[in-house]
Amino acid sequence: MSRPSLMQSIGDFFTDRFPTTKLNWNDLVVKKTVPEHRMSWAYYLGGLALFFFVVQVITGLLLLLYYEPTVSDAHASVQYLTDYVPNGALIRNMHAWSASFMIFFVLCHFLTTMAMKAFARPREITWLAGVIMLFTVFTFGFTGYLLPWSQISVNATKVVLQSIEQVGQYLPAALAGLPTTIRYAIQGEPGIGQATLSRFFAIHVLVLPLALALVLGVHLLSIQLHGMSQGVDRTTGRSMRFFPTYLMKDLRAWTVALLALYLVALTVPFDSFLPFTLLQPFNSLGSTPLGIKPEWYFYPVYYPMELLPFWVVMLGMGALTVGLLLVPWLFRGARRRTLAALSGLAALYLVVIILFGHQIYVLVKGG
Repeated sequence: MSRPSLMQSIGDFFTDRFPTTKLNWNDLVVKKTVPEHRMSWAYYLGGLALFFFVVQVITGLLLLLYYEPTVSDAHASVQYLTDYVPNGALIRNMHAWSASFMIFFVLCHFLTTMAMKAFARPREITWLAGVIMLFTVFTFGFTGYLLPWSQISVNATKVVLQSIEQVGQYLPAALAGLPTTIRYAIQGEPGIGQATLSRFFAIHVLVLPLALALVLGVHLLSIQLHGMSQGVDRTTGRSMRFFPTYLMKDLRAWTVALLALYLVALTVPFDSFLPFTLLQPFNSLGSTPLGIKPEWYFYPVYYPMELLPFWVVMLGMGALTVGLLLVPWLFRGARRRTLAALSGLAALYLVVIILFGHQIYVLVKGG
């Protein structure tokens, strides 16, 4: 019996991952069910992440009506929106808080997906799309951080871009200048200025939303075609109908999330956690003020970079990135108990470094 050709193998792979014969009302709605077991709550995390992305799009479009993407007017336009536009402060707060909530639920969804082995065949592409979306939402946070053009946003962006250039000293001579070239390509000029703001603005409001919509479409299509993963080793045999039972429960979770977001945005200004000096317009002639730190979701990388040699962190990040992309193949034969333990350790690290990273830094560095 002859071995299948390369093209046939590729065709069989994608046919198995995207069984288009299931693209019909009966399979996608009428017959579709969702397993019920002790981890069933995890099925709602992805939907909540999607909900907060929708909030990001809607509030972002409203902010665009007033935002001016120039170094002379960016901060003033944000301040005008906050102080004088009816409900402007609320919309801005909802945009800022929903960004954090979105990343929080993306991380929770990612860890539970790992623990439930939801990447197993034929869901490899679902996982790969999820990993790409994980990196995309972090890029959203990075590019959006600069747009208010405040002291903290510009200086924090400088630190990140300098880190990119720092990689060059660990590369072979032929590649040593590549990180500097990449940094200048991102900045658009030798220093952070109008070109940088224009590029970050375009990436944040156009490139990333289109890219995320494309990858999200692949992710959701794969989920619809294959349904929810089994999730546990020992099934209960119980399930709920996707429509209308699961869908109504999902919408109920969205309603609760919207109410919680509204209350938080109405009562807790997102900027209230930062010293006022860091929120002032960026002064190119001033020195970098104390207290410059990235958003909380960058702490898992920020604090290791403060405590460990730079090359160790970069090597670890590179290995982690490759490892995440290869998870469906690296852990093909792993037990769910093992995966749950790995996910639990990752969650523990995230919680400790996000909540107590500063205290750990002070303890190690001594002040």
